[in-house]
Amino acid sequence: MQKIGIGIVGLGNIGSRLYNEIIAKKTDIGLKTNTNINIVAISAKNINKKRSFKVNKKIFFKNPLDITKNPKVNILVELIGKSDGISKKVVEDALKNKKNVITANKALISKHGDYLTSIAEKNKVNLEFEASVGGGIPVLRTIKEGLATNKISKVYGILNGTCNYILSEMESTKDSFKNVLKKAQNLGYAEPSNPKLDLNGYDAMAKIRILSSLAFNKKISNAKVLMEGIEDIETKDIDIANQLNLRIKLLGITELINNKLFERVHPCLVKKDTYIANVNGVMNAVVLNGSPVGESVLQGEGAGPGPTSSALMSDLLSILRGNIKFPFGIPSNKRKKVNSYDKNNNFNSLYLRFEVKDKPGVLSQITKQLAKYKISIARLIQNPDHKKKTASIIIITHKAKELNSNNCLKSFKYNKNVLKYPTLIRLL
Repeated sequence: MQKIGIGIVGLGNIGSRLYNEIIAKKTDIGLKTNTNINIVAISAKNINKKRSFKVNKKIFFKNPLDITKNPKVNILVELIGKSDGISKKVVEDALKNKKNVITANKALISKHGDYLTSIAEKNKVNLEFEASVGGGIPVLRTIKEGLATNKISKVYGILNGTCNYILSEMESTKDSFKNVLKKAQNLGYAEPSNPKLDLNGYDAMAKIRILSSLAFNKKISNAKVLMEGIEDIETKDIDIANQLNLRIKLLGITELINNKLFERVHPCLVKKDTYIANVNGVMNAVVLNGSPVGESVLQGEGAGPGPTSSALMSDLLSILRGNIKFPFGIPSNKRKKVNSYDKNNNFNSLYLRFEVKDKPGVLSQITKQLAKYKISIARLIQNPDHKKKTASIIIITHKAKELNSNNCLKSFKYNKNVLKYPTLIRLL
């Protein structure tokens, strides 16, 4: 049996869970891969932090970069997070020193994946990052291996469990965004200090960039894209959606339109009878449209120590079985740069909510502006509040051009009868 040394950099919740999993499943892993694995190096910010295992000081390295040079280490697992700084340096140096690398770091891969891939291929080692997208859902391996001969045209789904939990909870409890966010933080579903990267769509966009590159055999895009979060969604939007037999979901979507890449993350109104509308709580789901396979759906928990360590262990076994694989499925020099589709040319049906003064002529002002920007109305709902002398005007439009809808909404900035910037949610 081949002896394999493993180094783990980062011993937070996920790193600690992985450490325990490797120790507990060492015999089983050996049977499945004909290897004898041992954790020979670990590193973390604080050696004295309380953990679920006793830290062996003999294998603890204060400087994680020393692990990248250690001849006993064959596989390095990076679990620090963040796209730059020590995270990038650890992975870069390990690959240059011909160590196989496993990471769960979506920010790192979405920003530097092409560069790191070229180093891995040059040194004939593996760079694995299954845990960077979808937690325990094996979506990346499904694209790279299970659907390797399919031509994928579109990938979309729920890629952020925090946002999905918040929207689901707002619907079921009728509670406000602010209160549900606090609940999510207390439960550990949202960052306690700064959940912004989950809520503003950044987390989901990093995952979409990785999925795009894998699905379409392209270089990772760094173009400015359509990215919106859920901070402006109110309970009344969820209630109105419910009346229309719709549900609000934050979706990440990537597709090729005329061989141009269209990546986006934003709230969508989806029909209640669709699969994606019924994925609730912290669950993730990814829908792959390919030929000849048709539509494939993968669903599971998208975050947390359990699902993430499951994906990390999957990567570990893949490496232990001895195949050197291209990180993005095909050689770097075969992956081409792709031009981005102009988001302003996209057409979508829209949900628009205007909060206005309840007085004659206001509705006419709104409909005239919509007509001016070539936005036609499919459905209109008025909800007056007689006590406050205000009203909510909800409009569902026919398909409208993105540029026109944005310019139209900006034009209401100077209308004193419109009390706040209108809410826009696209229909899927």
